[in-house]
Amino acid sequence: TWPIQGRKNQISNERITMAKKKIDPAKEEEITRTQWARYERARDNGHLDYVEMALKCDEYYRGDQWDLDDQSALEAEGRPALTINTILPTVNTILGEQSTRRADIQFKPRRGGDAEVAHTLTKLYMQIADNNKLDWVEQQVFSDGLIMDGRGYFDVRMDFSDHVEGEVRITAKDPLDILIDPDAKDADPKTWNEVFESKWMTLDEISELYGEKQAERLLFVAENGMSFGPDSVEYQETRFGDTETNDDYFGAGVPGDEEYRNVKALRVIERQHKKLSRAQFFVDPDTGDQRQAPDEWSDAKNKKFAKQYNLTLISKVVRKIRWTVTCDKVVLHDDWSPYNQFTLIPFFCYFRRGNPFGVVRNLLSPQEQLNKIASQELHIVNTTANSGWMVEAGSLVGMTADDLEEHGAETGLVLEYARGTSPPSKIQPNQIPTGLDRIAMKAAANIKTISGVNDSMLGTDS
Repeated sequence: TWPIQGRKNQISNERITMAKKKIDPAKEEEITRTQWARYERARDNGHLDYVEMALKCDEYYRGDQWDLDDQSALEAEGRPALTINTILPTVNTILGEQSTRRADIQFKPRRGGDAEVAHTLTKLYMQIADNNKLDWVEQQVFSDGLIMDGRGYFDVRMDFSDHVEGEVRITAKDPLDILIDPDAKDADPKTWNEVFESKWMTLDEISELYGEKQAERLLFVAENGMSFGPDSVEYQETRFGDTETNDDYFGAGVPGDEEYRNVKALRVIERQHKKLSRAQFFVDPDTGDQRQAPDEWSDAKNKKFAKQYNLTLISKVVRKIRWTVTCDKVVLHDDWSPYNQFTLIPFFCYFRRGNPFGVVRNLLSPQEQLNKIASQELHIVNTTANSGWMVEAGSLVGMTADDLEEHGAETGLVLEYARGTSPPSKIQPNQIPTGLDRIAMKAAANIKTISGVNDSMLGTDS
């Protein structure tokens, strides 16, 4: 269990309130500066590049596949910009395969285990899965891993909002909000040193989850230019259109006057990190198995428990998980985690020595090639149908050269030219380059080859 203090209203434990104890200002400054420095290190060492690539992959999956500058240039020249989205059916096919091949979980006893316990665990897992709609959550995390450049995240923790004794809550996190350890070399989070969850929250949300006093402190820090910078505080426009005004009247304003609050949102950084700490362990003298004693137990209770069950009590230094939540220069929570693992469980489509990537990333180039070739083919066909005219000056009767330009491609056009002048003639268009259609076919085939999704999986084979 996790004690929630200082709250009159019941809240979810997805945000943990700060205990009613004062933090030394020097200690708080050290915690917040360390937290921000670690966040910046994770942000600048791969996360920003990941966000850019993940958003691009997501846009390609949705069909937004042209750069705005390129599209504007083509429209200015009257050239088409086609989107032949083959990434969509490719990814959807893989999602369908995952849905149909989903496994059922069953527990089985081994090494003389109890079959009834295994049966109970199976029923317990089914209840947790049904209660969390795990099939839908798993589908969301899997699709994030495929599309959002290889990263999807479960969040597994206790939730006390629905049951007084708590229940397991499994949710899918937005991969863009999660920053993994820059030094991670393995896909297993047990080997990581830290993991971050970062999101923007309003002052009202912070006040509801962490207390009104903390929100007031953050408002003072933000509106007096004492924050860590624009990545920590987001301002809304004031009546003069400024976004970072810090003067006495239109910046800080009158305390309690909502009209002058120009702080739009603040970045809350939730960091789970490993830290060395000394802990007590119970050891079975016959088997050598050891289990950590609860942190809240006193030495007297530990000794009494060890004596009661004939256990040995030892002390050693271990790496425990510290849970630190900060917002700019204010500590919202800092205590030992009630869990022995990170609550964030990652799914990586591919993970190569600290470099995760997904399916869509390697389909970007052939998709761009297919779009450009298809657009070029259509442009050539359009210019063939209306390639232009060569007209002798003053030879047209009843129409001008501008009229011929406007109506020259219409069906059933009749041209009358003056006697003794050269008749108008169409400009011969460029011929379609040989093999252009075969290049388009190769681009489509490359997508199938790279993704491993063939015609049979797509349902288009003969």
